[in-house]
Amino acid sequence: MFMIMDNFLSSCIKQFHYYKSLGDKTFAQLSEAQLFWQLNDSSNSIALIVKHLSGNMLSRWTDFLTTDGEKENRNRDAEFENSWTNSQEVIENWNLGWACLFQAIEALEDKDLQQLIYIRNQGHTVMEAILRQLAHYPYHIGQIVYIGKMCADENWTSLSIPKGHSATYNQEKFKQEKHTQHYTEEFIKGNTSNTR
Repeated sequence: MFMIMDNFLSSCIKQFHYYKSLGDKTFAQLSEAQLFWQLNDSSNSIALIVKHLSGNMLSRWTDFLTTDGEKENRNRDAEFENSWTNSQEVIENWNLGWACLFQAIEALEDKDLQQLIYIRNQGHTVMEAILRQLAHYPYHIGQIVYIGKMCADENWTSLSIPKGHSATYNQEKFKQEKHTQHYTEEFIKGNTSNTR
Protein backbone atom coordinates (compact mmCIF):
# COMPACT_ATOMS: atom_id res chain seq x y z
CA MET A 1 0.00 0.00 0.00
CA PHE A 2 2.79 2.46 0.91
CA MET A 3 4.51 1.83 -2.44
CA ILE A 4 1.25 2.62 -4.26
CA MET A 5 0.89 5.87 -2.31
CA ASP A 6 4.51 6.82 -2.94
CA ASN A 7 3.96 6.20 -6.66
CA PHE A 8 0.83 8.36 -6.47
CA LEU A 9 2.77 11.34 -5.09
CA SER A 10 5.62 10.85 -7.55
CA SER A 11 3.19 10.63 -10.47
CA CYS A 12 1.29 13.74 -9.38
CA ILE A 13 4.50 15.75 -9.02
CA LYS A 14 5.58 14.69 -12.53
CA GLN A 15 2.19 15.65 -13.95
CA PHE A 16 2.29 19.08 -12.28
CA HIS A 17 5.77 19.65 -13.76
CA TYR A 18 4.49 18.55 -17.16
CA TYR A 19 1.59 20.99 -17.13
CA LYS A 20 3.79 23.84 -15.87
CA SER A 21 6.15 23.16 -18.76
CA LEU A 22 3.27 23.47 -21.26
CA GLY A 23 2.62 26.95 -19.93
CA ASP A 24 6.32 27.83 -19.96
CA LYS A 25 6.67 26.71 -23.59
CA THR A 26 3.59 28.68 -24.56
CA PHE A 27 4.85 31.91 -22.96
CA ALA A 28 8.18 31.49 -24.76
CA GLN A 29 6.38 31.68 -28.12
CA LEU A 30 4.39 34.84 -27.42
CA SER A 31 4.96 38.57 -27.29
CA GLU A 32 4.01 40.66 -24.28
CA ALA A 33 0.97 41.99 -26.15
CA GLN A 34 -0.19 38.45 -26.88
CA LEU A 35 -0.09 37.55 -23.18
CA PHE A 36 -2.65 40.30 -22.58
CA TRP A 37 -4.81 39.72 -25.68
CA GLN A 38 -8.53 39.10 -25.06
CA LEU A 39 -11.03 37.96 -27.68
CA ASN A 40 -13.75 40.07 -26.02
CA ASP A 41 -14.68 41.58 -22.64
CA SER A 42 -16.16 38.33 -21.35
CA SER A 43 -13.04 36.32 -22.24
CA ASN A 44 -9.84 35.94 -20.24
CA SER A 45 -6.39 36.78 -21.49
CA ILE A 46 -3.47 34.48 -20.73
CA ALA A 47 -2.35 37.05 -18.14
CA LEU A 48 -5.71 36.84 -16.35
CA ILE A 49 -5.66 33.05 -16.37
CA VAL A 50 -2.17 33.12 -14.87
CA LYS A 51 -3.34 35.62 -12.26
CA HIS A 52 -6.15 33.27 -11.28
CA LEU A 53 -3.92 30.20 -11.22
CA SER A 54 -1.28 31.95 -9.12
CA GLY A 55 -3.90 33.23 -6.68
CA ASN A 56 -5.41 29.77 -6.37
CA MET A 57 -2.03 28.09 -5.88
CA LEU A 58 -0.88 30.52 -3.20
CA SER A 59 -4.18 30.10 -1.38
CA ARG A 60 -4.45 26.32 -1.67
CA TRP A 61 -0.83 25.32 -1.03
CA THR A 62 0.34 27.81 1.63
CA ASP A 63 0.21 25.97 4.99
CA PHE A 64 -1.49 23.21 3.04
CA LEU A 65 -1.93 20.72 5.90
CA THR A 66 -2.87 23.19 8.61
CA THR A 67 -5.12 25.96 7.26
CA ASP A 68 -8.17 26.19 5.03
CA GLY A 69 -7.23 26.24 1.35
CA GLU A 70 -9.32 29.36 0.75
CA LYS A 71 -7.25 31.95 2.61
CA GLU A 72 -8.93 35.01 4.12
CA ASN A 73 -6.56 37.33 2.25
CA ARG A 74 -7.43 35.87 -1.16
CA ASN A 75 -9.51 38.10 -3.42
CA ARG A 76 -10.62 35.72 -6.14
CA ASP A 77 -12.70 38.29 -8.01
CA ALA A 78 -9.64 40.55 -8.36
CA GLU A 79 -7.84 37.69 -10.12
CA PHE A 80 -10.03 38.39 -13.14
CA GLU A 81 -9.32 42.14 -13.24
CA ASN A 82 -6.51 43.56 -15.38
CA SER A 83 -3.95 45.07 -13.04
CA TRP A 84 -0.68 43.67 -14.38
CA THR A 85 1.05 45.71 -17.04
CA ASN A 86 3.97 43.64 -18.32
CA SER A 87 5.14 40.11 -19.05
CA GLN A 88 7.55 40.12 -16.12
CA GLU A 89 4.62 40.30 -13.67
CA VAL A 90 2.93 37.41 -15.49
CA ILE A 91 5.99 35.14 -15.40
CA GLU A 92 7.02 36.06 -11.84
CA ASN A 93 3.55 35.30 -10.47
CA TRP A 94 3.27 32.11 -12.52
CA ASN A 95 6.55 30.88 -11.02
CA LEU A 96 5.60 32.05 -7.52
CA GLY A 97 2.40 29.99 -7.57
CA TRP A 98 4.15 26.87 -8.83
CA ALA A 99 6.99 27.25 -6.29
CA CYS A 100 4.39 27.28 -3.51
CA LEU A 101 2.73 24.15 -4.93
CA PHE A 102 5.97 22.20 -5.33
CA GLN A 103 7.26 23.16 -1.89
CA ALA A 104 4.05 21.83 -0.33
CA ILE A 105 3.58 18.66 -2.37
CA GLU A 106 7.23 17.59 -2.35
CA ALA A 107 7.20 17.71 1.46
CA LEU A 108 4.30 15.23 1.66
CA GLU A 109 4.72 11.60 2.64
CA ASP A 110 2.42 8.71 1.89
CA LYS A 111 1.10 8.81 5.47
CA ASP A 112 -0.26 12.31 4.80
CA LEU A 113 -2.53 11.29 1.95
CA GLN A 114 -5.51 10.33 4.13
CA GLN A 115 -5.20 13.38 6.38
CA LEU A 116 -8.24 15.65 6.29
CA ILE A 117 -7.80 19.23 5.06
CA TYR A 118 -10.43 21.84 4.26
CA ILE A 119 -11.25 24.08 1.30
CA ARG A 120 -13.98 26.59 2.18
CA ASN A 121 -14.81 24.40 5.21
CA GLN A 122 -15.41 21.37 2.96
CA GLY A 123 -13.34 18.39 4.05
CA HIS A 124 -11.00 16.67 1.58
CA THR A 125 -8.39 14.04 2.13
CA VAL A 126 -4.99 15.26 0.99
CA MET A 127 -5.28 12.86 -1.94
CA GLU A 128 -8.65 14.34 -2.95
CA ALA A 129 -7.28 17.87 -2.64
CA ILE A 130 -4.34 17.02 -4.90
CA LEU A 131 -6.63 15.43 -7.49
CA ARG A 132 -8.93 18.45 -7.33
CA GLN A 133 -6.07 20.73 -8.34
CA LEU A 134 -4.71 18.23 -10.84
CA ALA A 135 -8.05 18.58 -12.64
CA HIS A 136 -8.36 22.36 -12.16
CA TYR A 137 -4.92 23.51 -13.32
CA PRO A 138 -4.74 21.54 -16.60
CA TYR A 139 -8.21 22.89 -17.44
CA HIS A 140 -6.80 26.43 -17.39
CA ILE A 141 -3.44 25.50 -18.89
CA GLY A 142 -5.33 24.04 -21.84
CA GLN A 143 -6.94 27.47 -22.23
CA ILE A 144 -3.51 29.12 -22.10
CA VAL A 145 -2.17 26.81 -24.81
CA TYR A 146 -5.26 27.29 -26.98
CA ILE A 147 -5.09 31.10 -26.77
CA GLY A 148 -1.34 30.95 -27.40
CA LYS A 149 -1.86 28.83 -30.48
CA MET A 150 -4.42 31.31 -31.82
CA CYS A 151 -2.09 34.24 -31.19
CA ALA A 152 1.01 32.63 -32.70
CA ASP A 153 -0.93 31.21 -35.66
CA GLU A 154 1.51 29.84 -38.28
CA ASN A 155 4.47 30.58 -36.00
CA TRP A 156 3.21 28.15 -33.36
CA THR A 157 5.50 25.26 -32.45
CA SER A 158 3.43 22.25 -31.44
CA LEU A 159 3.65 21.06 -27.84
CA SER A 160 2.35 17.61 -28.70
CA ILE A 161 2.31 15.53 -31.90
CA PRO A 162 2.21 18.01 -34.80
CA LYS A 163 -0.62 17.70 -37.32
CA GLY A 164 0.08 15.03 -39.87
CA HIS A 165 2.79 13.30 -37.82
CA SER A 166 0.74 10.81 -35.79
CA ALA A 167 1.69 7.80 -37.92
CA THR A 168 5.41 8.61 -37.73
CA TYR A 169 5.19 9.18 -33.99
CA ASN A 170 3.38 5.88 -33.41
CA GLN A 171 5.84 4.03 -35.66
CA GLU A 172 8.76 5.27 -33.54
CA LYS A 173 6.96 4.30 -30.33
CA PHE A 174 6.12 0.79 -31.48
CA LYS A 175 9.73 0.18 -32.53
CA GLN A 176 10.60 0.25 -28.83
CA GLU A 177 10.31 -2.75 -26.54
CA LYS A 178 7.42 -2.69 -24.08
CA HIS A 179 8.55 -0.87 -20.96
CA THR A 180 7.27 0.99 -17.91
CA GLN A 181 7.75 4.74 -17.86
CA HIS A 182 5.70 7.70 -16.69
CA TYR A 183 4.18 9.36 -19.76
CA THR A 184 5.73 12.75 -18.89
CA GLU A 185 9.33 11.56 -18.59
CA GLU A 186 10.34 12.08 -22.21
CA PHE A 187 8.82 15.54 -22.19
CA ILE A 188 10.47 16.53 -18.91
CA LYS A 189 13.82 15.40 -20.34
CA GLY A 190 13.30 17.84 -23.19
CA ASN A 191 11.61 15.82 -25.92
CA THR A 192 8.86 18.20 -27.02
CA SER A 193 7.28 15.59 -29.28
CA ASN A 194 5.84 13.78 -26.27
CA THR A 195 2.11 13.88 -25.83
CA ARG A 196 -0.55 12.38 -23.63
